[in-house]
Amino acid sequence: MSDRAAAWLAWSLVLMSVVLLVGGLSFALMTRSGVPERPYDGLVTLAVLALAFSMVGAIIASRQPRNAIGWLFCGVGVTIGFSAFAGDYAEFWLASGFGRGVLVETAAWFSSWSWTLLAYVPTSFLLLLFPDGRLPSPRWRPVAWCAVLGLIGFLAGYTLEAGPLEDFPRIMNPYGVDSLILEAVALAGAILASASMVASAISLIVRMRRAGRVQRQQIKWLAYGGALAVGAVFVGGAISVWIGEVGYALTSIGLLGVPIFTGVAITKYRLYEIDIVINRTLVYGALTAALVAVYFGGVAALQALFRAFTGQEQQPQLAIVVSTLAIAVLFDPLRRRIQSFIDRRFYRSKYDARKTLEAFSAKLRDETDLEALSDELAGVVTETMQPAHVSIWLRPDEVPSRDAQAL
Repeated sequence: MSDRAAAWLAWSLVLMSVVLLVGGLSFALMTRSGVPERPYDGLVTLAVLALAFSMVGAIIASRQPRNAIGWLFCGVGVTIGFSAFAGDYAEFWLASGFGRGVLVETAAWFSSWSWTLLAYVPTSFLLLLFPDGRLPSPRWRPVAWCAVLGLIGFLAGYTLEAGPLEDFPRIMNPYGVDSLILEAVALAGAILASASMVASAISLIVRMRRAGRVQRQQIKWLAYGGALAVGAVFVGGAISVWIGEVGYALTSIGLLGVPIFTGVAITKYRLYEIDIVINRTLVYGALTAALVAVYFGGVAALQALFRAFTGQEQQPQLAIVVSTLAIAVLFDPLRRRIQSFIDRRFYRSKYDARKTLEAFSAKLRDETDLEALSDELAGVVTETMQPAHVSIWLRPDEVPSRDAQAL
C-alpha cells in the first residue's frame, strides 16, 4: 500500500468512527428525551476515547503505514463507534419498540461483548508491538499466537453463552448455545489471554533493556501514559463514589493518556522532554497530595479543638482561613524539599553532577593557583561526564615577534 492510499484509508476510518458516534448519540438523545435524569457521562467518555484513538491512529498510519500500532488504534476507534451505535440503538428499541427484532438483538449482543476487545487488544498487542509495530524478535511469535487464540477462545465462550444478555436483561442471547465445551473453551481462553498479557509486558521490559537511547525514551512515554491512565482510573473510581461526574471526567481524561502519549512516542514529537515531564509530575503530584492532607488535616484538627472548647458542632470559618494560610506559607519550601528528595532518589546522577558543578563554581571564585585549578577541573569533568580519558591543554603565552625582539 502506498503512503497516499494508507493516509486515505486511515482518515476514512476516522470518518467512520465519527459517523457511528453521531448515529449512536442521536439514538441516545431520542431515548433520553423521556428520561431527563439519565446521565450522559458514558456517552461523552466513549466519544472522546473513540476520537482520540482514531485520530492518533490515523496520524501514525499516515506517517508510518507499516507500523501496526496505527492501524490497531484506528480499529479501536471504529470498534468503540460500533459498540456505542449498537448499544444506543438497542436502548432506543427497548424504549420505543421501533425497529426489527433480529437486528436489535444482534446489536445488543455485539454491544454486550465488544468491551472485551477494547480492554484486551490495545493492552496486549500494544505492549508486544511497541514502538515500531513489530515483534522484538521471531521468538515472540508464540506469544502473539497465544494472544490471538486466547482472545478467540474467551470470546467464543462469552458471546455464545445462553441466557439474557448482561447489559440488556430483557433480550435473550440470539446466538446462545448450552454446552459445557464452551465453558471449558472460555476458561482456557481466559488463562491463555492473561498469560499472553503478562508475556507482552515482559517483552516490553526485554525490549527496553536492549534498546538504544531513542527507544528508551519512547518506552518511557508509553509507561508514563499507562501510569497516568491507571492512576486516573483509581482516583476517578474513588471520587465517583461521592461525585460521579467528576470521577467519570477524571477517568476519561486519564485514559486519553494511552493514545496521546503513544502517538507522541511513535512520531518522536518532543521525545526527549519525557524526563522533565516525569520529574514535574512527581514533584507537583506529591506536593498536591501533601497540601491537600495539610488542608483537610488542619480543618479537621481546628474543628475538633473548636468543638472541644465551645461544644458547638458548626464548623468555624477560622479553620478554613488558617488552613488556607498554612498552605500559602508551606507551598514554596515544601516544593523545594520535595524537588530535592526526588532528585536525590530518582535522578541521583544528575543531582550529583549539579552539586559538583555548584561546588566547583564556588571554588573557582577564590582559587588563584592555576595548577590546582587545572587538577580540580579535570576531577569535575571526570566525576560529572565520566569520560575514558581527560587532559587539559593550556595555551602558552604568545611568543614576541621578531620586530618586538629587535626593539
